[in-house]
Amino acid sequence: MTAPVLVVDDDPVVREALGQTLELEDIPVISAGSFVEAKDHIVPAFGGVILSDMRMPGRDGFHLLEFARGVDAELPVILLTGEGDIPMAVKAMAQGAFGFLEKPCAPAQLVAVIERAQKARGMALENRRLKTQLETGDAAARWLFGTSARAEALRKQVRHVARIGADVLVTGAPGTGISKVAEVIHLCSAQSEAAFGKHTAAGMDVARFDQALADASGGSLFLDEIQAMPMETQFALIGAMERGGHPRLIFGSAANLEHAVEAGQLHADLFYRLDALQVRIPSLSERPEDIPVLFRHYVSQAAEQAGVVAPDVTQDVVSGLMARDWPGNARALMSVAMRFALGLPGEEARDEGLGLAEQMAQVERTLLSEALRKHEGKAAAVAAALKLSRRTLYDKLEKYGLRPEDFR
Repeated sequence: MTAPVLVVDDDPVVREALGQTLELEDIPVISAGSFVEAKDHIVPAFGGVILSDMRMPGRDGFHLLEFARGVDAELPVILLTGEGDIPMAVKAMAQGAFGFLEKPCAPAQLVAVIERAQKARGMALENRRLKTQLETGDAAARWLFGTSARAEALRKQVRHVARIGADVLVTGAPGTGISKVAEVIHLCSAQSEAAFGKHTAAGMDVARFDQALADASGGSLFLDEIQAMPMETQFALIGAMERGGHPRLIFGSAANLEHAVEAGQLHADLFYRLDALQVRIPSLSERPEDIPVLFRHYVSQAAEQAGVVAPDVTQDVVSGLMARDWPGNARALMSVAMRFALGLPGEEARDEGLGLAEQMAQVERTLLSEALRKHEGKAAAVAAALKLSRRTLYDKLEKYGLRPEDFR
């Protein structure tokens, strides 16, 4: 939702004109005719910005600026000045005003300054939220980013599973961060102060497995790619699970484990044990609203690690990211963010300048891919879910180079 603008001006005609200009740009407006009317809105939780006249009867723009900075030093205040007030406005800038505009100002100029202030406010509140999360000691909040309902559901499930203390399976598409979620489960558990063993199950013989169990004693042992564990070691694992007394076991897999059982790669008894408690990580295509949040976080993280100033993530960049399909999920997004933070040419702006038709095509391809994934490549089920004829579905799949067999 667009951040609101608190418009403060004692002249009702000017106040109404400013409000109409902003509302035409779909910017919510809160109007106030004086500082007294405005001050109740000026609180630390106010997510918008302030646009105030410099000269008002009683408490003027300087007083409002001082009050706002006292409440929240990061709350942007833009001052409207008359021709003779420019030296006064420059003084206000030195005292922390976000900017000033000389009356009368062009609508485009007004909206541009407001949008810059809104962006600054949004970043300040986001940084504050992240800092609060870091200070709470909640590993799920610290490491599992996203503001979508699916992201919040994942954090909630991770906390719940961590408290249970039972063995758990973490699944998700490649690149969704299976190992990270596994570690967060450990950090949220009663064993968080003990060891966290992290191993790939592929090629793990019985001796290495026994050693891994011993090394993680009292803590958690994460075994990734469990479907690739040799069968002899799977028997040893089943035996350890039956005996009990082992570290908490966290398993990971990006594969279809039912298919692995059918192919003889995964023992059926082990599969049913794993399937009892499962955490599934949603892909980016299932929570696209988290893409800008994750990208900004990765850019900030990469810039800090490289010791450079984080570049501005413009709306054009965000639009390009949102228009893309992300089969590589968070891992691919992180790679693009790192290149962007370092100023290297990359794919973050690949779709800048796309017309409506091209953007709609990107969206259509994403929906088709997700439906194929959800229905495991079964064309009839996909056609029914998307309310398409089989002929139309196959025409679209051919258009976008999608093959149902690749999703089975």
